[in-house]
Amino acid sequence: MNQLMIKQFLRTRTFQFGLILILLLGLISIITGRQFLNDQRERISHVVEKQEGHIARNIEFHGDDLGLLLYYLKFSLVKKQSPLVALSIGQNDLNPSIQSVKILALEGQKYDTDLVNPTKLLFGNLDFSFILVYVFPLLIIAFTYNLLSEEEESGTWKMVSVTVQSKLKFLLSKLLVRLISLLAVMSFLFIAASLVLDIPWNEAFFAFYMIGVLYQVFWFAICFWVICLKRNSSFNAVVLLFFWLMLVVLLPAVVNNAVTNRYPVPEALTTMIKQRDGYHQKWDTNKRETLVKFYKSYPQFESFGFPPEEGFNWLWYYAMQHLGDDESVEESKAMASKIIEREEMSKQIGQFFPSMYALLTFNELAETSLVDHMSFLERTNKFHEDTRLYFYPKIFSESTADDVEWEKFKPKFYEGRNQSFSWTGLLPLASVILFFIGLSAFMYRRNFVSIAND
Repeated sequence: MNQLMIKQFLRTRTFQFGLILILLLGLISIITGRQFLNDQRERISHVVEKQEGHIARNIEFHGDDLGLLLYYLKFSLVKKQSPLVALSIGQNDLNPSIQSVKILALEGQKYDTDLVNPTKLLFGNLDFSFILVYVFPLLIIAFTYNLLSEEEESGTWKMVSVTVQSKLKFLLSKLLVRLISLLAVMSFLFIAASLVLDIPWNEAFFAFYMIGVLYQVFWFAICFWVICLKRNSSFNAVVLLFFWLMLVVLLPAVVNNAVTNRYPVPEALTTMIKQRDGYHQKWDTNKRETLVKFYKSYPQFESFGFPPEEGFNWLWYYAMQHLGDDESVEESKAMASKIIEREEMSKQIGQFFPSMYALLTFNELAETSLVDHMSFLERTNKFHEDTRLYFYPKIFSESTADDVEWEKFKPKFYEGRNQSFSWTGLLPLASVILFFIGLSAFMYRRNFVSIAND
């Protein structure tokens, strides 16, 4: 019976067309991820290669004036990319993985992004996480919506009811054939991804796979519950598509709007204005007043004293630049805090909506979440601070480029948060699956067992 059931399912046009479609889309998503990862690696190698030349060219023109030289020089911090980025691009679609900054005011530099075709930004990248979250459930619906109703509508269900020992076992066997088939396809795509993208079989990759498996099982649990309602094929299809629209499209949009309204970020504009005003207004401010504030932040530089009020001086200029950041620091911290709160609230709400939870977890495993980007920006702050604290004494003492050990200034690499995955992260999906299994058991007992007893 089981062999016949498998052969019958594998020969259906629905399965054959669905198999071709999901394999094609899956392979395209892997190729897209590989292209994205290659582009990122090419940019990183370009930065590593060009920074030395960038410094050398500017030394040639401005080597005698270190203050002027450092007005032009940029120093790069690079976020190392996990190969899993190719499977779940996340925030890397918009936010750069390379920060090239001058030792001038930082706030105006941190949020510079790469030049990207706006049409590409509109449609985004077709990554593998999109296929898992959006496309696989549609295929599951297509494979299962008429699992029972087709038998009833063709008049074969009564014959099956008489010949099989257990109707429940028969339905579960048909469902299991579809589940194993789709999980086999998904596993094949994971293996292909690991080979094409050189992804190591580590904890993060295995966790990515397990989240994918549980997410597909969740959709099979929903489908079985709808099957147990014992309605016709049209009703089943409409209900399942309604669930897909609600869970994958509408509810995430509602949650996003709710979180955005709960944590508005007016500080984004205020930070920019305060940073610019904090710097530009210093042109009309007494130089001594500017340096007094600067020395409060960096008392180790007080020995450089106060330059004459007349004329231009690099000590005063870089003090102005620093105060631009200083006067916007509270708004900058508030903005970063609210952005992280948005992400945390989304994750908490997402525990009740598997599509949101799966996508957010994929991004977290690939280190492409909003929290990961904010962590990178925080590391940029430290990188910028360390760099300018090295150069400030040399600029203020009117050193030249010959007094700097330029070989030290190669692009720095940021390793990421390196957080291990907690396997309790599987519980939200497992809990929802158990809920629908229990609901299915109740509906089966109500619509099958009670009718048989009658």
